[in-house]
Amino acid sequence: MEAFSVVSYISSFLSILYLVVVIAFIRGWHRLRNFERDGRPGVTKVSVIVAARNEEAIIADTLNDLIAQNYDRTLTELIFIDDHSTDGTAEVVRRYADQGVKLIQLNEDRALNSYKKKAIQTAIGQSTGTLIITTDADCRMGPDWLSTIVNCYERNGYKMISSPVAYFKEQSFFERAQALEFLYLIGLGASTIGNKRPSTCNGANLAYEKAAFYEVGGFKGIDDLASGDDELLLHKMAAKYDNHIGFLKNSDAVVYTYAKPSLTEFLQQRKRWASKSTRYKNKSIIVLGVCIWLFNLSILMNLGIGLFMGFYLKLGLLQLLMKVVVEFFFLWDVTGFARRRSLLFLLPVLNLLHILYIVYIGVAGNSGKYNWKGRMVR
Repeated sequence: MEAFSVVSYISSFLSILYLVVVIAFIRGWHRLRNFERDGRPGVTKVSVIVAARNEEAIIADTLNDLIAQNYDRTLTELIFIDDHSTDGTAEVVRRYADQGVKLIQLNEDRALNSYKKKAIQTAIGQSTGTLIITTDADCRMGPDWLSTIVNCYERNGYKMISSPVAYFKEQSFFERAQALEFLYLIGLGASTIGNKRPSTCNGANLAYEKAAFYEVGGFKGIDDLASGDDELLLHKMAAKYDNHIGFLKNSDAVVYTYAKPSLTEFLQQRKRWASKSTRYKNKSIIVLGVCIWLFNLSILMNLGIGLFMGFYLKLGLLQLLMKVVVEFFFLWDVTGFARRRSLLFLLPVLNLLHILYIVYIGVAGNSGKYNWKGRMVR
């Protein structure tokens, strides 16, 4: 019985900690001011970098969106890097050469673990812009995306700007569920920047000074890991430049992408994202992540023990209710910004499944290889 008592005390502590953490997320989100463009034309030379592998079917949409940007074309450099595609990706990009799109093809003859970092670093080395902006080959953006980012950069002097990413055109319940979970992650990353403790961002919508990239050593020290061209670089930037990291809270700055159509692809993607956590130099982020994982595990344990002892069933259900309520208040703001509040109806239904997913990914994401773009990496 003493062991069960210890479990209940630990569960209570973890629940209070999670409550405090999400309240901090809410505070961080509200600390971020909505950014409004002032209408002045930008004067910064930008290099937009897109690493692509086997995106023949959809890359033209991204190309067309980038070409249609309302930003001075003489100040815009578009660089696409073909990462050993086995389809016609490179051929599609070549069709846009007369519109100023540059194509770089990787020709590595030895196996790498981090092809994407190699692609981005190669493109940065050949770029001429002051500001580097990365996005993905399956992303869509509005015509004011680029000018909004540049205006934010010129007015605030940030060394790195994380901008919002959202899913769109969901075709199923599973994809809508991903859209809600993804907004939680984007809101979490934004809120940590709002709290002056940057922890996460998304490389599908990331901007940073070229000079700053080299000043922090680029991807040196993290180039052996397949993922981390965004978060791990963010940590390096934050360590050197402290308060010069910003989140662009403006609807024109949103980049849209697609949810994963299958559970297998979804889990592979999340394993890739989770794998970065082993390389965080800020140990407080790791400790916090472990505590959140333990909180979710404690809910499962209490519900399991509760099948035999009613007290623990009540405790587990109380934890679950608290999780739903506090996340609802956080996501109310984030989904409101993304104009997707209708997704909140999924929250009570998805919460138990989300707990199972968190517990699984916490183990699987740090315990081996995963498939990324048809290659096994770690």
